This record gives sequence, structure tokens and C-alpha cells, in this order.
Amino acid sequence: MFHTKTKKDNALHRLKIARGHLEKVIKMVEDDVYCIDVLIQTKAVRSALEKVDEVLLEEHLSCCVVDHIKQGRSKQAVTEIMKVFSKSK
Repeated sequence: MFHTKTKKDNALHRLKIARGHLEKVIKMVEDDVYCIDVLIQTKAVRSALEKVDEVLLEEHLSCCVVDHIKQGRSKQAVTEIMKVFSKSK
């Protein structure tokens, strides 16, 4: 999936950040923390996951999509990307 260790490490680092935020949200709910404070933390979870998405999409576009196009499979590349974006609606 990843073509360099650095990009994989970056994705893993961002996933661990998201996990840390999520663990904090769980603890906050268990401890009956003020709702707005929990909401602020859930926004941090979403933001961290959006950063993961950016890393993954950049890797996919710069490597996998380029390879598909070179192999004459551009329609497959477009279909895959459209499928991901249609799920985000």
C-alpha cells in the first residue's frame, strides 16, 4: 500500500493521534464531563481522521492512480475514487 516507510509512519502517527483523542472522549463520557468539552474533543477526533484521509489519498493518487493510468486502467482509478467520495455523503 505505502511506497515509502516515511509515508506509512506518517499515517500511523496520525492514526495514533486519533486513537488518543478517541480514548480521551471515552474517558470524558465515562466521567460525565461537560457536554461542550466532549464535543470539542470529538471535533479533534474527526480532524485527526481527516488528516489520515489526506495522507492516504495523496499516497493513492501519487502512486496507485498513476500506475493505473500508465497501465491503461484509468477508468478503474476514477471509479475507486468516486466510490470513496460517494460514501462520504
